[in-house]
Amino acid sequence: MGINRLNHAVVFVRDVDRSVAFYRDVLGFSVQMERPGQAAFMQAPDSTNDHDIGLFAIGEAADNPAGRGAVGLYHLGWEIGTLAELDDLAHRLMAVDAYVGATDHGTTKSIYARDPDGLEFEVAWLVPADLLDDAAFEGRTRRGVPLDLEKEKARYGAGTRGGVGVSSPAAALP
Repeated sequence: MGINRLNHAVVFVRDVDRSVAFYRDVLGFSVQMERPGQAAFMQAPDSTNDHDIGLFAIGEAADNPAGRGAVGLYHLGWEIGTLAELDDLAHRLMAVDAYVGATDHGTTKSIYARDPDGLEFEVAWLVPADLLDDAAFEGRTRRGVPLDLEKEKARYGAGTRGGVGVSSPAAALP
């Protein structure tokens, strides 16, 4: 048996309608099925999954143990196509005060944010296999290196498709 990817995550939220609005309006997810006020199943823009996130309302009185002080999920991580898209998303997250920060992990370039309930998520651009070098691999061992998106766009190209040969198949040669 081989597990090859995460198909979806399900999270409890205080207000499902508020969370749907965030994931739809800020991240571009679409609602695939919902029970208004109770639950929603949403798909990421370029996903082939039936849904990528399920949201279940548990009410405003819910405790919020999410974070470094409690056992549980730290964050969800999604992949994005280009550095230009990552930059655009960072600005959209800043505009709604959801942006947490950005880190250069060497082989991945990541931004972090929180949804309306404070649940953290990561959106990352993966360096394509043919552009991986020693510096990128060495970067995986460092912690807390701030991401300079302008520098990375200049280095790799703002429109370069990420993850090729890493998380997605390499393009076939003609």
